[in-house]
Amino acid sequence: MRMKKFGRTGLVVSEICFGTMTFGGDGFWKVVGEQGQGEADALVRTAVDAGVNFFDTANVYSNGQSEAILGQAIDNLGLQRDQIVVATKVHGRMGPGVNEGGQSRAHILSSVDKSLKRLKLDHVDLYQTHGYDPLTPIEETMEALNDVVRAGKARYVGFCNLPAWYAMKANAHAARRGFARYESAQVYYTVAGRDIEREIVPFAEDQGLAIMPWSPLAGGLLSGKFLRDGKGPQGSRRAAFDFPIVDKDRAFDVIEAMQPIAAAHGVSVARIALAWLLHQRHVTSVIIGAKTGEQLADNLAAAEVKLNADELKALNEASALPREYPGWMLERQSGDRRGLVG
Repeated sequence: MRMKKFGRTGLVVSEICFGTMTFGGDGFWKVVGEQGQGEADALVRTAVDAGVNFFDTANVYSNGQSEAILGQAIDNLGLQRDQIVVATKVHGRMGPGVNEGGQSRAHILSSVDKSLKRLKLDHVDLYQTHGYDPLTPIEETMEALNDVVRAGKARYVGFCNLPAWYAMKANAHAARRGFARYESAQVYYTVAGRDIEREIVPFAEDQGLAIMPWSPLAGGLLSGKFLRDGKGPQGSRRAAFDFPIVDKDRAFDVIEAMQPIAAAHGVSVARIALAWLLHQRHVTSVIIGAKTGEQLADNLAAAEVKLNADELKALNEASALPREYPGWMLERQSGDRRGLVG
């Protein structure tokens, strides 16, 4: 397992992060996973034994159960706090009250304490805003996050699922005030869903942010177990919950490009999909989830797959984004200037 520098920070994380959205199974979250404490302990142990030091959860996953189960697993396995990196999130609705969701100062300061109690920790390493709040000014959110860091309840802050312009606005405000800024972007990114390469990747590279792809197998669609006619394994997450949104025709074109590569390496299609992400220089840590030890072991083994230049070229061509404005105009107009230097 390779280790990566976490953006511009001094933190070091494993190139694979273990996501715990499958822990709990409360209410709606049953369609994602229902791992109880014993199963969770075994999965966390497998991840740690493979070299993973990075774990991601969120307060909204199974209404707090995921955090509680992860915290208990850390305790049950006797994991040393300074040897693991723990991330959680705030934004989702955690109760019926009008202020029990979003990114207001009130909700952030209340939520971080509740998350720490469930995790049985005195701090998290990364505290992330879990979406966009149209009601709260970003200035209020960044000040509250700064207070969380200054109080020692989080070491760093990051965002999930924001447009690049809004995250840049947040960090510009943080820079003006000397606040903690967003150090990471947790975003949907797969070999069949490369949308972040238009704006978020250039922004993250320019500003030194870590990129953490979530749902790297597109909710299981890129496992190689689904067919174009929609048929797939019984009881699969994608069959019960058709998310994230994917251009399925493009996705199956990519799957067909991955199949001979997987056969040549003697590995699963899922492992090739994960390996492609791990070969992207702008990716810091890929978040994987699992319902079974077998699935987790297969996903972890993606770190051992080395794709050659021809294989990467084939996958890049099959998954290439359609050209859009202003990208094609920028490319056209910058050619003369780029040609002036070697």
